[in-house]
Amino acid sequence: MKKLAIVTTHPIQYYAPVFKLLHERNQIAIKVYYTWGEKALDKYDHGFRQKVTWDIPLLNGYSFEWVFNTSPDPGTHHFKGIVNPNLTKRINAWQPDAVLFFGWAYYGHLKAIKYFKNKLPIFFRGDSTLLDETAGIKSLLKTIYLRWVYKQVDHAFYVGSNNKEYFKKYGLKDSQLSFAPHAIDNDRFAEDRNAEATLLRKNLGISNDKILILFAGKLENKKSPVLLLSAFRALNEPNIHLLFIGNGVLENELKTLAGNTANVHFMPFQNQMTMPAVYQAADLFCLPSQGPGETWGLAVNEALACGKAVLVSDKAGCAIDLVKEDHNGAIFKNGQLDDLIIKLKKLINSKVKLQEYGHNSKVIILGWNFQKIAEAIEKKLNETI
Repeated sequence: MKKLAIVTTHPIQYYAPVFKLLHERNQIAIKVYYTWGEKALDKYDHGFRQKVTWDIPLLNGYSFEWVFNTSPDPGTHHFKGIVNPNLTKRINAWQPDAVLFFGWAYYGHLKAIKYFKNKLPIFFRGDSTLLDETAGIKSLLKTIYLRWVYKQVDHAFYVGSNNKEYFKKYGLKDSQLSFAPHAIDNDRFAEDRNAEATLLRKNLGISNDKILILFAGKLENKKSPVLLLSAFRALNEPNIHLLFIGNGVLENELKTLAGNTANVHFMPFQNQMTMPAVYQAADLFCLPSQGPGETWGLAVNEALACGKAVLVSDKAGCAIDLVKEDHNGAIFKNGQLDDLIIKLKKLINSKVKLQEYGHNSKVIILGWNFQKIAEAIEKKLNETI
């Protein structure tokens, strides 16, 4: 059985289930190397402005190692946050047939990529896009640098259409690319949580005949929650409700702007086991991101799995793949208040139509699952000589 070393910074809820699935399928052997080190379990989330400990198991069912990180300021928020003097030694000791890196923009990862070039096949997983690209000398220098980076990569697994175009711009050929979709635990989010969803609406004073718009995520500029609140207030529809779930730097500003508006609600960060019920309580999910850096938007996957209509800005990497106009939602021009208002008005016109869109969302998301990621990785490794 071929062996794959997987290098990633820390356990997250979107990748740990894939590692567990790869182990269970028993088509390849894997070992995961967590480069942040064991302190990652106590990490501070800069976006949520608090320590976040996920309430689903992230270290069960697969083999892993904590890698010693010597950075004085450990974390994924800067290049020198991941420094691993013994990473290559640990990987060599296991004698894998290839190495899969999740992200290159850390000192420890890039150093290991350069070390293994021409020694072992280098696979790569990332979700960057061209959505934030600008012209000028900085862009030219970036292109030169990224072409050099991706020359080190033998094969990349792209998460969606925008990500594929990014890899191709920076030098990877179609033959070096495999589709391994960005995915969430569709089954867990699709489980019937109607009783909890009904109770949530009741506690907020929202009857079943009213429409509830949901924003779930970090309250930060990148996500543009202020734009959503401004559009909602412009609608001036007392029978439509808006719920913000999360914390972040814009929390106080949003609450001040909302004032005593009875149909705007706030709830703090909710953990993974609670979120399916939150999505299922809503009628429409909105991700109004303006970027930069909204490479995908996995909350949209979660909303689709819960059977919800979605309204997403064109700055979200997922929009082109997961949002079909007049079928399961709409896409609006990022930062454009007028366009957001127009799309909101159209979507909230009919609760029945939103339910139809939600059904379509469930069908769309079926093809975006963990199994496809596992199959793509297994296929490439087993093809590798």
